[in-house]
Amino acid sequence: MLVAGDAPDPVPDPGQVVIDVAFANITFIETQFRATGAGPFKAEPPLIPGNGVGGVISAVGPDTDTGLVGRRVVTSLNGTGGYASRVVVDATAPFEVPDGLALDDAVALLADGRTATMLIRAAALSPGERVLVEAAAGGVGSLAIQLAKAAGARVVAAAGGERKLALARELGADAAVDYRQPGWAAEAGALDVVLDGVGGSVAREAFELLVPGGRMLSYGLASGEWATIAPEEAASRGVELIRPRPTPQELRSYVESALATAAAGLLRPVIGQRFPLDRAADAHAAIESRATVGKTLLEVKP
Repeated sequence: MLVAGDAPDPVPDPGQVVIDVAFANITFIETQFRATGAGPFKAEPPLIPGNGVGGVISAVGPDTDTGLVGRRVVTSLNGTGGYASRVVVDATAPFEVPDGLALDDAVALLADGRTATMLIRAAALSPGERVLVEAAAGGVGSLAIQLAKAAGARVVAAAGGERKLALARELGADAAVDYRQPGWAAEAGALDVVLDGVGGSVAREAFELLVPGGRMLSYGLASGEWATIAPEEAASRGVELIRPRPTPQELRSYVESALATAAAGLLRPVIGQRFPLDRAADAHAAIESRATVGKTLLEVKP
């Protein structure tokens, strides 16, 4: 379904900017949308997918600050349009990339850094708490490990396969368990917080490990289904199910925090694989095969 082709160059209206794209971000939900039509996007094919890009502002619309031209930026779109060499967005939408932070790293942080920062803040971690990070070698998980450690937590990483477990340990996880193996939950032990990026049976087993006063935050469904835990069941065990509902302003602050933390050398995004733009289909296939680690980016030739 993903076929490279030509499209007209976008023309900015007043208050808009054109970005020459260097890197496009791919998220797991985009692979699901392509395969099934499921997801938060309200669009019908044919369309250009992609919701996050990074590049340089090359032009502005009428009555728009010309001083924006030449700035390195990352930005989210409105769900589609990112797998392209040029995009148009409102001039207020992009985030300027801090000095000292590579553009590809900034793109890798755009969606996943926002999510990981939101999760860690919503979990309100205390030093010494045991936190399970599911899908720990993925884009969000690899960042959540680092942020949880910075908050003083003890991190148990859950992932599939030794390559991914080794990455989690390299990023600072105190322990790593393979959730594809029987008995993984017993190996993980009692938990204070679960960051659930898998859903399904893995989420259920992780929930059972939470002690009274524990918290569970579900942000992904790598298994294909969300965690199915009723609030009443959680309350009966003294466990809180946290579902953050950030405002647009808070979402912007999470991105800015992730970019600034990375620019200071305190957060490292993992870019596990890169594909040229015209091989977007191969990038999707790699993600769906569960063979990827960290973030997958599309590289756009100048």
